[in-house]
Amino acid sequence: MASAEQLKALVKSYIDRDDRQFYSVAMQVAAHEAKLGHGRLAEDLRDMIDAAKSRAANGEQSGKLVPLARPRGELASLLTVAYPKSRLVDMVLDPDVAAQIERILKEQRLLSRIREHGLSPRRKLLLVGPPGTGKTMTASVLAAELGVPLFTVRFDALITKFMGETAAKLRQIFDAVTEVRGVYFFDEFDAIGSQRGLANDVGEIRRVLNSFLQMIESDQSNSLIVAATNHAEILDYALFRRFDDVIEYHLPTPDQAANLIKSRLGKFVPKPFPLKAVASKADGLSYAEIRRAVDDAIKEAVMHDESRVNGEILNRALEDRRKLSLRTDKKKAAPNHAGSTSR
Repeated sequence: MASAEQLKALVKSYIDRDDRQFYSVAMQVAAHEAKLGHGRLAEDLRDMIDAAKSRAANGEQSGKLVPLARPRGELASLLTVAYPKSRLVDMVLDPDVAAQIERILKEQRLLSRIREHGLSPRRKLLLVGPPGTGKTMTASVLAAELGVPLFTVRFDALITKFMGETAAKLRQIFDAVTEVRGVYFFDEFDAIGSQRGLANDVGEIRRVLNSFLQMIESDQSNSLIVAATNHAEILDYALFRRFDDVIEYHLPTPDQAANLIKSRLGKFVPKPFPLKAVASKADGLSYAEIRRAVDDAIKEAVMHDESRVNGEILNRALEDRRKLSLRTDKKKAAPNHAGSTSR
């Protein structure tokens, strides 16, 4: 028998005409019945869901899918919504990071069972690490694996110069967190989460941080709140205890770089392919930079009607990314250096 939470979720998704969420909850019910040994019922439920999806794909439904996650009014300027398709298996991760994400997904999938025992699943997450190491993709994977929408908070629309206005907008976002289950992603979170009392501290941002701390602590919704930053060292200390998990991302190891290159190349893998030698060219690059380099090499093969990537071109693409990364790092460091020498 479906749990009370599942029944409410089914009715709510039907009222809101959110077919995606309806199918997701229905599949959870089918899986639950299978675990109870009700194999025939579970199979019938799955068959009905598959038939409904097939009719929708063939245009036989009279109504168009209306996502629950389409923000309206002022909220539309504060949140962008997507339905990602990336899966956890698509990511190359440190074993510890992968284990943390798998644990979060397991607790979310068994949310009702955990709630029944007066416990709360992990759902407030802080992702920290260098750019391009998988933080944004993790938010997408969580949404895709759980079959919920991914909402990305737009800080350019959230933060204003008027006292109290930013906090009011933040309240709207947390109201949506309660009303619509999803993954709510605060990217570049240090924009509002930096330590209070820093030299560049702005009064309005300090008030926003205080509001965020209060709202995230009082939030008891079923949504996931995911914050990501490249600069964990400047985050306010009070933030860390408000999150259920802090996941640390790092640049890929040589083995991880090799796995990513091989996986990304797919059928375009060159022959012969000295994978370790090629992976050594990726030393110091992030996952995102490696993916872009491999994609550049594949595009060269496609444009020349070749079925495999040329090894030299792949090496050159990785080297080009390394040079670009070094130039970017130098530009970031230049203002600070100039400031120190002028005094």
